[in-house]
This record gives sequence, C-alpha cells and structure tokens, in this order.
Amino acid sequence: MTVLPDPPKDPRHDPVLRDEVLSALAIVPGEAHVDATFGAGGYTRAMLAAGADVIACDRDPDAIAEGQALVAEADGKLTLIHGRFGEIDRLLAERGIDAVDGITFDIGVSSMQIDRDERGFSFQKDGPLDMRMAQEGESAADWLNSADEGDIADVLFHYGDERQSRRVARAIVAARPLSRTAELATVIRKALRHPPGAPKDPSTKSFQAIRIYVNGELDELTAGLDAAERLLRPGGRLAVVSFHSTEDRIVKNFLRERSGGDAAGSRHRPAPTSLARAATFETPARKVRPGKAEEARNPRARSATLRSAVRTVAPAWSDHPTTKEAMSC
Repeated sequence: MTVLPDPPKDPRHDPVLRDEVLSALAIVPGEAHVDATFGAGGYTRAMLAAGADVIACDRDPDAIAEGQALVAEADGKLTLIHGRFGEIDRLLAERGIDAVDGITFDIGVSSMQIDRDERGFSFQKDGPLDMRMAQEGESAADWLNSADEGDIADVLFHYGDERQSRRVARAIVAARPLSRTAELATVIRKALRHPPGAPKDPSTKSFQAIRIYVNGELDELTAGLDAAERLLRPGGRLAVVSFHSTEDRIVKNFLRERSGGDAAGSRHRPAPTSLARAATFETPARKVRPGKAEEARNPRARSATLRSAVRTVAPAWSDHPTTKEAMSC
C-alpha cells in the first residue's frame, strides 16, 4: 500500500466527506480509481493512501501544474490528466483504459480557485470578473456585459435560486460595463437592499449561478455521470459529492433512473423507456451529509451531499436525458 504523508492541516483544502467517500469507494489495494475532479488533490491523496492506482483529471491548468509534485510523490501510482471530467471516458480511452473500479466527483468550484483573488470566483475578495475554471473561453465579465437582461435573470433564477433575479439582472445591465468582482457584488447588494455587515451576503446566489453558467457545470455533470456509467466495470463504485440542490437533483435522478427506480417515468420526459432497459446501478445508498464536527472544521462542507451506488453487469444506456429534463424532476 502506498503511504503518503498528510498535507498541511488547512481546513480550506480538506476534501469534504473524505471518510464517507472512501467508505463508498471501498478501495481494494491495486484497484484502478478515477478522481474526476482533482482540484488540490485531497481525494486523490486519500485514495492513494488506501492502495489505489489513481487516474485524476482536472480542466484547470493550475491544478495540473501544482499536482505534479503529488505525481512524483506517488511513484507511478498516479496519472494526472488535463481535461474535462465530462470526457473522462475518452481521456482514459486515449491511454488504453476502458474500465475502472471506482470514480469520484466533487462537483463545483474548488477551494484553491476561490482562495485566489485573480481567478474572480469570490464575492468576498476583489479581483477580475473571470470565473473560468479552464482559464479559456468567455469570462463572467464577457457574458454579463453582453447578455440580454432576460437571459441574465433566467440564469440567476435557475442556477442560483435567486427569487429576485429580475431585479438583480436589471441592476447589472444598468451598471455595465463590469470588470471586477467587487463591482458586481456591490451592484447585487444594492439591488437587494442589503445593509453593510448584515449576515448572509446576497451575492452568494448570483455569483454561484454565473459561475455555473460560464463553466457549463450542469451539462458537464450530466456528461460525467454518463461517462462514469460507461467506464465502471461490474461491481465498480460511484461516489458524487455536490454542493447545490440542482446538482444533487441531477445526481439523484440519474441514479434513481439507472437503478430502475424511475419505472413510472415523469411528466417531463417520454415514458417509460427505463422499462426496456436493465438497471446499470444497484439501489443507490442513502444520501450522506457532513456531521457537525466537519461543518465546524470546514465551512464549505455545510452544503455538501454525497450520493453513491454500485455498477451492475448491465450494459450502459446509450442515451441520457438533457440537463433541463434532469433539473425539472
């Protein structure tokens, strides 16, 4: 078994629900496991220590560059790939890997991204209004300064659960052009009449929604779950940690459908195709939430939910409902 020293004790970089994820993965030394969202490497380090051979993936070039030290430390047990987790099956196929024993997803922004002002993810720090995980393509500023007011309102409502999305969108359009995170946060606070120093900063929901939209995170999650279904060998384990109700709903509905629990269909999708298909996952485990001790140690854990399931011998389904359909159930 590979034994790696623990990283510095910084609660911001603790992998959320680490012990619970490891329990769901039930790693046997020598097995091949995928950390589909490498980030700062917290889950990967724990998986290596449990004896797994790990293939890790991240679309953020900073994560890949900074992960090279762990690659060297792991002495051949870790392969680190630059790419999107929604394409993890293709990325592994390019390296001659067509099946693995476990896959882990930690959905959303990483602590290392939030902590860096220049990445523009946080409303608590001033930086360029960027929010791009892959550091390429349209930035948050690009989109906010060109999008229609109605489109901005829809994103804030559907991806951030912002009930006053139209008021916020109107204020954003009136304040354009925006280039800094502090500017955007101030606009949102004024629009929602938030007094300085009051708890529960109202910028939270809008920043989350914009980040999810700019990075296509919900479509990426849908594609990643589909890829995991194709990659996991019979008996393989899937563990997904999410931090937003819409993300969790997509995971819940995917596992419910793929385990045969959606036989009645729903009013939002054609019925009932699942009757003709064998379940690709066993009945999912009950969702797991962090305990009070972890929440106190790591505030990021407060909104975390873990869902897990075990792959059956059935062939992967060839298609998958769209993100909009998965969100609507």
